[in-house]
Amino acid sequence: MRGTARLRRNRGAALWVAVVLCVALAAGALAWRAALSEIDARLDQNLILTLRSLETEIDRFRYLPKVTGEDARIRTAIRQPYDPAAIAAANRYLERVTELAGASHLYLMDAEGRTLAASNWQLEESFVGRNYSFRPYFRQALEAGAGGFYAIGVTTKTPGYFLSARIEAPGGVVGVVVVKVDLVPLQRAWEAAGQATAVADADGVVFLSGVADWLYRPLSPLGSDALARLAAQRTYLEADLAGAVPLLDAAGGWMRDGAGRRMRAGRVGFETDWQLVAAAPLRPALMAALGWAGAAALATALGLGLAKIQRQRRQLVALRLRQSEMLEGQVEIRTRQLAQEIEARREAEAELRAAQEGLVHSEKMAALGRMSAAIVHELSQPLAAMEAVLAAAGISIDAGAPPEKAATRIETARSLIRRMQRTTKHLKSFARKESGTLEEIDARTVAESALELVQPRARAVGVLPRLEPGAALMVRAGRVRLEQVLVNLLLNALDAVEAQPQAEITLRLSEAEGVARIEVCDTGPGILPEDLPRVVEPFFSTKTQSEGLGLGLAISQAILSEFGGRLEIASRPGEGTVMAAIMPRAVTEMVREVSA
Repeated sequence: MRGTARLRRNRGAALWVAVVLCVALAAGALAWRAALSEIDARLDQNLILTLRSLETEIDRFRYLPKVTGEDARIRTAIRQPYDPAAIAAANRYLERVTELAGASHLYLMDAEGRTLAASNWQLEESFVGRNYSFRPYFRQALEAGAGGFYAIGVTTKTPGYFLSARIEAPGGVVGVVVVKVDLVPLQRAWEAAGQATAVADADGVVFLSGVADWLYRPLSPLGSDALARLAAQRTYLEADLAGAVPLLDAAGGWMRDGAGRRMRAGRVGFETDWQLVAAAPLRPALMAALGWAGAAALATALGLGLAKIQRQRRQLVALRLRQSEMLEGQVEIRTRQLAQEIEARREAEAELRAAQEGLVHSEKMAALGRMSAAIVHELSQPLAAMEAVLAAAGISIDAGAPPEKAATRIETARSLIRRMQRTTKHLKSFARKESGTLEEIDARTVAESALELVQPRARAVGVLPRLEPGAALMVRAGRVRLEQVLVNLLLNALDAVEAQPQAEITLRLSEAEGVARIEVCDTGPGILPEDLPRVVEPFFSTKTQSEGLGLGLAISQAILSEFGGRLEIASRPGEGTVMAAIMPRAVTEMVREVSA
């Protein structure tokens, strides 16, 4: 079953991929054809504009040879080719006409092709005396009356278009006038405009182009006859036509110049053997085709995905309807389980809270146990003294002593009773359990009560803790719990200084920036650095003979945390220990200070 389902899913996925690919290929092909058609239209328009500019440039000089040949100075130079004066007059005339017309060169040839006069007669590359009968434009003029030919100048080594016209006399042909037109400015304009435009001759050799790499390269491979003819005519001089790579591929529609261009060609109207070539890059067409293919694939995939989602949604709705009863039953069962878990958690929290309170109370009782011997001594001593005083009072009464003497002894007994009452009062207050509520209390009063509680233990050790004087310090805490913290700290200090000569314990209260600080400082042996981080851990103790549970500092820290405070311990071996209970001051006290 699983194998069949997997095979079915794979077939469905393959079908979807096939549909998406087919749509993408169709859209890409249509976009490619449309882009090529648009490129061809632009290229055709470019060909028309290029043809118009080329015709305009050449038509400016088309009739200049014919008109020049009608001048008397030209005809005189043909009739008298060895007359220096006639030749000089013809040279100056040709030079002036060239300057006014803006042509490149203008020169006169006799019937044998020898140049008689030229516009560049004064320059080193003068045409005068040179024979150009091998040029096609000379034979065309003799045979047809006019000619045109594009070539690189043999003398000047610069390209140009040569227009020729025959000069006739009653006795027959007497000479030919030729004007050379410079078309390089037109080529530079194409280059500046970024136009991939070119003009090729009858053999397909490009002689004008807006792309420098196309110059003097054939559109198609040249035959041996064409290469021989072009070499004989010296059309392109040193250009390596035989080794040049053709510009077009075998199909004739693509440029092979490495730029991936589309080509269009057309004939020049005034020169039927010339070809105009225009090309455009195919990258935009390719990007458009890819874009349309991608968009079509994405749209098809989205459509198929939405259809699948819709079908799956209907299936899910049906599945949910079938599962609703099962889910309701499971929810009901889970609800009952959660209620039981909540109740069990509440009971566990109550037991934990009771255990914590019991632990705190146990530690408090342990502290009382640590002070029991001293407390018994504190109570037994006044009792013995009171018994002796009362006995003495009874004897004095029996002996008939004055009443004042008996009254004095009775008052002494009463003071001893009050002393025991104070001790028991502190013990009862310390031993009772306190609610978890916080109130604003005077930390100094609590500190005094704690000192009273540890007095029996202090007298047994032989060191009386000293409370530094100062004003009241209000904090928000529980009175009994704070008293328990201070008793724990004082008992730890007393344990530390026991059997220490000249030991001191100081209780110091201070405040700064809204924080109250109660420090218990002793001059005991201190705490080892390796033990200092662990002294607040439960059941950890460095006192091997102690009767405590090892929970005093851990419980003190937990109590201070409930007050929003903390316990800080600083100690150096041999210098003593400072344990500080730090907690926030009461808000009302701070408000009173700000108001004052």
